[in-house]
Amino acid sequence: MTLTWFTCYSGISFWQATVLKIIVPPMPTCLSHIGAPFRLGSTSYVYEADLLTNVERLATQQMVDDIELVLFEVENGPSNFPDQATVETMAGIAAATGITFTVHLPLDLRHDPKTDGLHPSLRIAKRVIQITRLLDPFAYVFHLDGTDVGRPGWRDQAMRTVETALHWVASPELLALENLENYDPAHLEPIYAALPISRALDIGHLWKQGKQFNNLKDYGGPDRVRVVHLHGCADGPGDRREDHLSLARMAPAQLDAVIRALAGFRGTLTLEVFGEADFFASREALLESYNRVLSCPA
Repeated sequence: MTLTWFTCYSGISFWQATVLKIIVPPMPTCLSHIGAPFRLGSTSYVYEADLLTNVERLATQQMVDDIELVLFEVENGPSNFPDQATVETMAGIAAATGITFTVHLPLDLRHDPKTDGLHPSLRIAKRVIQITRLLDPFAYVFHLDGTDVGRPGWRDQAMRTVETALHWVASPELLALENLENYDPAHLEPIYAALPISRALDIGHLWKQGKQFNNLKDYGGPDRVRVVHLHGCADGPGDRREDHLSLARMAPAQLDAVIRALAGFRGTLTLEVFGEADFFASREALLESYNRVLSCPA
């Protein structure tokens, strides 16, 4: 167990550790409300209410440190993109409470050479980045369109897609590419290797594919993984596997293995579930797992 985790786990502050002559490297404050070095996040769909109401309630309840803004816009239909006044209000809430935001870009991104790279998915992504810039997001989480993944040309198209989006963010690590459940995450490795973007590691998607998460180093380590998504997964009707379920449905040993594997992670861990019941049950399951690992570290 690292000294960084020791200070968070034990409740000993940096100054107490100094008095006790425990050498602790410089580190950010353990901001998570469960006492962990990573920041605990929720989606913006915990309560049956609009975006701003969710932000207000989650921030004032101090149940999380970060809120993932899940945004959508249906052509000629509904949209939850915030207007300028709403963004300013959310920025004020962040300043007053210390809450941060991650922004989940709405569509799976792809490059379209017929439109000089600005496929509709990219046009919407650019707009969302511009709309939310005032919030100073911790990350912009995005998917790559998996159509034709593995076929000749897909990798070049995907690379062009990310290179286009890099022009719209202040720093490349703010773009966090997420692994999906409908294609092998190995297809993303050349993109991570070629470009200085971050990873959004979705452990629930790994579980849905029948994979296990055992070591953060397998995914670039804590310096590369900026966001972790965690949610339950279980068998559904027929041969289907369902995800984005409550973590309470997962075996305690499986959750404990995740907590141990996240040693050294200081980014945002988002409980990517939707609705009050699943969020609070997931938060409780995570806290129980965290406490078990504390009491019996590997």
